[in-house]
Amino acid sequence: MIDTPEPAPGSDRPIRVIDARGLRGLAHPLRMRLLDLLKLDGPATSAGLSERLGEKTGTVSWHLRHLAEHGFIEEETGRGTRRERWWRVARSRTVLNTADFRQDPDIRGALSLYLNELVRRNFSRVAESVGEEWDDRWRGARAISEWTEMRMTPAQLHALNEELTAVVERHVPAPDAEPDPEALPVIVQIQSFPRKERGGE
Repeated sequence: MIDTPEPAPGSDRPIRVIDARGLRGLAHPLRMRLLDLLKLDGPATSAGLSERLGEKTGTVSWHLRHLAEHGFIEEETGRGTRRERWWRVARSRTVLNTADFRQDPDIRGALSLYLNELVRRNFSRVAESVGEEWDDRWRGARAISEWTEMRMTPAQLHALNEELTAVVERHVPAPDAEPDPEALPVIVQIQSFPRKERGGE
């Protein structure tokens, strides 16, 4: 299962389980980048997103409409004009159960594209942060950790992920909370996965 919480925190957030149609609508590198920017930096226009990504405005507008058609983003009403619309991420928590598509050969290509782009994006975020200059407080606060000696059943791994998610959720501020002046945006990535058993020499 891949859980991608959206910006609006709180236990009352609707949960959207991505189906085959939704996965096909999302599984495109540019659409995933657009959704990522809206998640991280908040509402934007197609013109602003085009400038940031170096893409044509018409291309970006088409992909934004496609994301909206599939319910991943929505227009921010009361802002902008008919010619220049503002888009924001739909206020939900998105869950992708990869096992749902195990028996569907028609969706494997979209699933593979989505997962590979997701892994690439997560790696790029970490690599970019590590390559940037930070003062000692932030360098000491960040963590890139791994535990390689663990052996678990699927149920145990699932329970671990649920517990880790609950811990992170407890630290997500309320939407109306006033941020600390020293606070910066923080990305928490949790990656846990089995590996194939390999024999020794």
